Amino acid sequence: MKIGIIKEGKMPPDKRVAFTPKQCKAIITKYPQIDLVVQKSPIRAFNDQEYIDEGIQLVDKLDDVDVIFGVKEVNIEDLIPDKTYFFFSHTIKEQPYNRELLQFILKNNIQLVDYETLTNEKGGRVVGFGRYAGIVGCYNAFLAYGIRNKTYELKAAHLCIDRKEMEAELPKVILPKNFKIVLTGLGRVAGGAKEILAKLNIKEVEPQAFLTQDFSEAVYTQLSVAEYFKKTNGDTFERIEVYNHPERFESNFFPYAKVADMYISCHFWDSNGPKIFSKEEMQSQEFKVETIADISCDIDDPIPSTIRPSTIADPIYEYDRAELKEVNESSENTITVMAVDNLPCELPKDASEDFGAELMRNVFPYLVDDSDNNLIERATIARNGKLTDNFGYLQSYVDQLI
Repeated sequence: MKIGIIKEGKMPPDKRVAFTPKQCKAIITKYPQIDLVVQKSPIRAFNDQEYIDEGIQLVDKLDDVDVIFGVKEVNIEDLIPDKTYFFFSHTIKEQPYNRELLQFILKNNIQLVDYETLTNEKGGRVVGFGRYAGIVGCYNAFLAYGIRNKTYELKAAHLCIDRKEMEAELPKVILPKNFKIVLTGLGRVAGGAKEILAKLNIKEVEPQAFLTQDFSEAVYTQLSVAEYFKKTNGDTFERIEVYNHPERFESNFFPYAKVADMYISCHFWDSNGPKIFSKEEMQSQEFKVETIADISCDIDDPIPSTIRPSTIADPIYEYDRAELKEVNESSENTITVMAVDNLPCELPKDASEDFGAELMRNVFPYLVDDSDNNLIERATIARNGKLTDNFGYLQSYVDQLI
């Protein structure tokens, strides 16, 4: 098997890579039957020389490889017929902007394996950049708070060489007593956010204590769907029902918004489910939250103040909760919003290393030994010019004209 690492072609440029130079060396050492090459790239977080130093061959084209690994969607003009590709295709939710991409893949006999659909037998994802979205997003929450209150200044994460330099900025953070942070979500994104909260020595408290007690230090509470949603009809709460029938629930978040100073959103949200809080609740004088780091970044829906994504270069904006519009300056009536939608790109080296390690641990053994490749089979969207059974629902999406 010959494997190639593609040069990322999407704009704006993405510096991440599926495998770091040291990981590439580890692969060919462990699997001598694999020939691995890397396409030359001027933008990658790891430069070409770093791959050469690890004994990895650099190439201009990937025409003679069997399997190609990327990160973002591959530009149509860069796709090679009859190859197997691994990348985030952003097609499984029928995203209109990538319909033509999937049509081309089907017409050109490409096997597409989407990282987002690589799951274990219980349906849990086995690879992703979620952890680093949480790490950077939580760091940006405190960057935003410092800017809003003019109490300290943190160096932007994307200006740091790596995570170590970023975390060296954290001692600058100054928070008042009884500063309360509410965190929603229990997955890998929330886990990444908690790593930063731990570095800041912010104490975790139970939701009920968060709602009813004052503290002599900054604290946070982590909410599952069982805390921030409730059954509309008052019946017993069952977690699995939230995912199967989100329309049966309503929000129970407002009590936390009455006491929290900062909200860090790391939850999964279904468009059929309730909003986390409403515009009317946000306009209430009881609504206390002043800084929202919306790492989940679902635009203008579950969190009404997230009206647009922000950018790495300009990560925050002010939202007037009374007038329901973006404004230029913060005030008592504004919420400072951090809604960067490509957070792992701020620490491309660390994020790539973490992602590549998951690929090597959870996916590569199935790629090398195809006698037990159910994991890759489940994640394959297209093969031999057709959608696989798991993704047959995309046929009407594919058949639509551009």
